[in-house]
Amino acid sequence: MAKKEKMLSRDFMKRRVLNNWQLYLLLVPVLAYYIIFHYVPMYGVTIAFKDYFPGMDLAEAPWVGFDNFSKFFDSYYFGRLVWNTLSIRIFQILVGFPLPIILAILLNELKDGGLKKSVQNLTFIPHFLSSVVIVSLLNMLFQRTGVVNQVLGFFGHDPILFMQEASWFKPLFVLSGVWQNMGWNSLIYIGAILSIDPALYEAASIDGATRWQKIWRITLPCLMPTIIIMLLMNLGSIMNVGFDKALLMQNDLNKQASDIISTFVYERGILEGDYGLSTAVGLFNSLINTALLVVSNLLTKKVSGSGLW
Repeated sequence: MAKKEKMLSRDFMKRRVLNNWQLYLLLVPVLAYYIIFHYVPMYGVTIAFKDYFPGMDLAEAPWVGFDNFSKFFDSYYFGRLVWNTLSIRIFQILVGFPLPIILAILLNELKDGGLKKSVQNLTFIPHFLSSVVIVSLLNMLFQRTGVVNQVLGFFGHDPILFMQEASWFKPLFVLSGVWQNMGWNSLIYIGAILSIDPALYEAASIDGATRWQKIWRITLPCLMPTIIIMLLMNLGSIMNVGFDKALLMQNDLNKQASDIISTFVYERGILEGDYGLSTAVGLFNSLINTALLVVSNLLTKKVSGSGLW
């Protein structure tokens, strides 16, 4: 009986593929992209376990086991790199994750169509600015002779070295990122709100519910599955911090706070040619992300019953 069911399911799948071959053909470029640029390069992960130098045949490079990992874990900069990376990402999630949800709800509550479009445009435009432009704006605003220090000097305050002091790196990095991406990240929540059945709001209005009660009792519960999925995706990339922006903002004076895993991999791998160590650090970073994603998905499934899988 089981064999017969398997044969029927196979025949069904074959007919489905043949009847919709044009749609399945559209998957070919996507599959080719992931195979060529994501799966084939995974062979290079073996560099983390070898004593490899540029120009050497990877197959002939001698195996060193976990020496590259030990070198990283025993180094004096291990704690600083992990702490800086984690603290920046946690700061980003705590500040940047709820704001797009709040913005989406506020935009949904706006009845003036012209005002809503204006707010959407003003919040979406920063997303399309490159990291180079964002850091240039930060330099113009927060350098010693920048606009902010000029305003502070007008009120008799001494200049603050925002771009040089390590204590200011994380607030500037995170808050500028929130400003840049808040409007774009709110799009998925706006789409989720638009999919809510209007009859729910109409029934709540008939029952005399206030606007706040509609948000609390209808909008937020309907958004919760989307919020959980987005939170899981953020937790799954908790060790990933914007490399290009961090590198552009980094200097010798603020390196105590700006030195993160991605910039370290760039310096040791590209600039110094220590491919084995940099690959080991990158692999460690990916394993932590994977473990956090799996654990957070299990926890959210137990608590809320929904998850990524």
